[in-house]
Amino acid sequence: MAELKAFVCGHPIAHSRSPKIHGHWLKRYDIDGSYTAIDVAPGDFGAFIGGLSAAGLRGGNVTIPHKEAAFAAVQRRDEAAEQIGAVNTVWLEDGVLWGGNTDAYGFAANLDHLSPGWASTGDVAVVLGAGGASRATIHALKQRGFTDIRIVNRTVARAVELADQFGDGISAHPQAATAELLGDASLLVNTTALGMHGNEGLPADPSTLPDHAIVTDIVYVPLETPLLAAARARGLKTVDGLGMLLHQAVPGFERWFGRRPEVTAELRKLIVADLDAKT
Repeated sequence: MAELKAFVCGHPIAHSRSPKIHGHWLKRYDIDGSYTAIDVAPGDFGAFIGGLSAAGLRGGNVTIPHKEAAFAAVQRRDEAAEQIGAVNTVWLEDGVLWGGNTDAYGFAANLDHLSPGWASTGDVAVVLGAGGASRATIHALKQRGFTDIRIVNRTVARAVELADQFGDGISAHPQAATAELLGDASLLVNTTALGMHGNEGLPADPSTLPDHAIVTDIVYVPLETPLLAAARARGLKTVDGLGMLLHQAVPGFERWFGRRPEVTAELRKLIVADLDAKT
């Protein structure tokens, strides 16, 4: 049997941790396969994605700036990709190029893993930010039964656009309203870049959250962001963003290599060591 080949493409792509994640699983499950980072300039993306079969590639991951281009290029899409409006995973199935989005799955699976029962603590969530990650988060929250999802964004028009797209139970708010919105929230999610290394800042003050609230941040560099540190100091349950990266990789690996991998403490330790080495 020929070697199974998959990839991650973006521009730039050298920073991607995906080859380490998939490389770990290929070794662990003794699979004759490869997963390679490929730098694809925007002008070359159409030719690249159309040539997967000829290149012997079963599929791969698509990252910035190609997620919307991949959405347009694939022949079929899964429900998550349709709802989120972006594709981060592609695969060939019976000669048809499929596109999916595993970010919502990764977000929910991370919370399932580190805070079991998180979706049953209430029905109110506050989501900071209105970009692509926010779309994936809102999709996941709706799937898990949240009926009151409040989007807070610096540019309210973008939050309104998202609220209109996702429909009932989604509302848009300015940053000035954050403290008031947190008063009855069971979950606070930061999807902005605030708190990331080089972009220090606190996207919200968790002091007005109820005692049972959970705070999670999709930023994972640093692993404990200023928001998570403030929430922990307040005595709240916190969940860092690294697990979202690890769990979103699971469905793709299964599609390309035929084995559903596990997110283990060993894998997390490997990626944390890589993060520490590069920060």
